Amino acid sequence: MPDLLRFQAASNKTITACPNQQPQRQPENQFPFSGCPIPSTNHKGLPMNILITGGAGYIGSHTAVELINAGHTAIILDNFDNSSPKVLQRIQEITGTAPVFYQGDIRNRSILQRIFAEHQIHSVLHCAALKAVGESVRQPLRYYDNNISGSLILLEEMQKAGVHSIVFSSSATVYGDPEIVPITENSPTGATTNPYGTSKHMMERMMQDHQHAEPDWSVILLRYFNPIGAHPSGKMGEQPNGIPNNLLPYVCQVAAGKLKELAVFGNDYPTPDGTGVRDYIHVVDLAIGHLKAIEQKSQTAGTHIYNLGTGQGYSVLDIVHAFETASGQRVPYAIKPRRAGDIATCYADPAKAQAELGWQAQRDLHTMMQDAWRWQSQNPNGYDD
Repeated sequence: MPDLLRFQAASNKTITACPNQQPQRQPENQFPFSGCPIPSTNHKGLPMNILITGGAGYIGSHTAVELINAGHTAIILDNFDNSSPKVLQRIQEITGTAPVFYQGDIRNRSILQRIFAEHQIHSVLHCAALKAVGESVRQPLRYYDNNISGSLILLEEMQKAGVHSIVFSSSATVYGDPEIVPITENSPTGATTNPYGTSKHMMERMMQDHQHAEPDWSVILLRYFNPIGAHPSGKMGEQPNGIPNNLLPYVCQVAAGKLKELAVFGNDYPTPDGTGVRDYIHVVDLAIGHLKAIEQKSQTAGTHIYNLGTGQGYSVLDIVHAFETASGQRVPYAIKPRRAGDIATCYADPAKAQAELGWQAQRDLHTMMQDAWRWQSQNPNGYDD
């Protein structure tokens, strides 16, 4: 597969041509591609070129849709470690615009150098990371290598290329087991409970320290809570490779009959029903939060930190019951021992994002469940259908 791809409609295999070049025909079953630099501007309120690392993944792909719909250019870098090449065609089907795509790893300096040479990048949205809490406990070195080493290489290549704006896909796991909820951006960080959270905290510190040393940089740290749901079109959603690590994809696969039952890890937490409580946010609301952050702060020097959540906590069993109501499907479950690295309760105070970015989550829990089931029921095998 070529490094750089620009997708066109399935019925039109024409390669996108640079200005003053004639279009070429593309052989069947091959992806069109283009290496043309994309003109744009970085003035606030006007279109920008945004490099999305991990842009074929769950959050990256939904954010690419929102960026394209807002008139920006999405340039995606992904190694398909936990995503599918077919998501790129779905992005085009939803938006009518093909994303530019490079296949590769953020630890590969040469592909980063190529991207920065071929495009005027105004900001990097850094989503590429391994992200499963339980897996990180079992494979910590793999997580530190991919997440921390990859981020260091990315920052170094950005510095060389003169790209001084990064939006980081961070996580509420940097707060560890919070003493007080809801969690504000001023809550203590660093007392993480698993290697995934530790890697996110170290990535944050690396970026903050770099911005302190290079004050012309814009560093935006977006601390996600628990994104769920899918695009309302039913064309895009979360497709984990293998058995899901996250709650809702597991629920969906149980409801679809692909898995026998949901494993509920722990029912003895100090919560109303004994199961863990989290702040679940619709992935489209999260994607819009990225768009707002990029448009409002990516060209403003400094370190900008925002919680992206709803401010409402729901338990595992709340999710199960809400899903059953929205889908009409039964979700059998079994109580299992607590999972290493998990905490009892975690939900956000999102007031800062609302005040400074004009962003607030709009979609309720029922909508999250409906959209997740639409994706699962219309795509039983994910992007392989």
